[in-house]
Amino acid sequence: MSHPRLGIAVLTMGNRPAELQALLVSVARQTLPATRVVVVGNGSALPLLPAGVDGVELEENLGVSGGRNVAIEHLRACGDVDVVVDLDDDGLLVDTDVFAKVAEMYEADDRLGIVSFRIADEQGRTQRRHVPRLRSKDPLRAGEVTTFLGGGHALSMRMLERTGIWPDAFFFAHEETDLAWRALDDGWRVVYEPSLLLQHPFTSPARHAVYHRMTARNRVWLAKRHLPAPLVPAYLTVWTLLTLARTRSWGGLRAWAGGFAEGVRASGGPRRPMRWATVARMTRLGRPPVI
Repeated sequence: MSHPRLGIAVLTMGNRPAELQALLVSVARQTLPATRVVVVGNGSALPLLPAGVDGVELEENLGVSGGRNVAIEHLRACGDVDVVVDLDDDGLLVDTDVFAKVAEMYEADDRLGIVSFRIADEQGRTQRRHVPRLRSKDPLRAGEVTTFLGGGHALSMRMLERTGIWPDAFFFAHEETDLAWRALDDGWRVVYEPSLLLQHPFTSPARHAVYHRMTARNRVWLAKRHLPAPLVPAYLTVWTLLTLARTRSWGGLRAWAGGFAEGVRASGGPRRPMRWATVARMTRLGRPPVI
């Protein structure tokens, strides 16, 4: 991809105006200017945005997947974006060369589909759940992975044309894995690059009221949508056992069980099982699709 043009997408619910403004300042300070910047108000009004930043206000909250799809369609309609960079509205680009590095990576590799940033708090700590690989405590180890971080990442527009965009029905939780699995099955590379830093407050995913239900539901949908039939029960059994071992709240377990049942009953989208060659590739990368 020669001289890739970057479009920046930020999703907000209007409850972090100061953090959003700080993020947009850090976007403007990049040595490689973005071609487009769009902020989507996900069921909320937008504050006054800096000059050159597009705003899209949605009447209802479409979730992470739906809101980011609106941003992608807006950037696609502009016709001058090759790579979409999604950033959390409470994140901050500490370094000024992040966009330049992203552009260099895509220019050097035609099969680069997704680039995952490193997420760290103000003290430089990266939570274990923000390292997108198994058995790795080192957040500074770069390389190919099988999923990526929602808070800060880049997506090839060419890849999205082939794989499709975010899974609207997921709303929140595991939408990154759904997209990554489709990208891998189509032959694209998913890379974790820790030199691309997004500063982000230390948080827990369970802060979201719907966390347990949507986590369970969307895990079932991932398996139903993408795994070869023999791997579906293996994947769901492993995650059921892990959930029982990790969850300390009866209320959380009840919500999880309700979400699991919802995932079984309802459809999360069409079924397109990945090739066994993709299963083998993911296994070589250190994360077979049963965990």
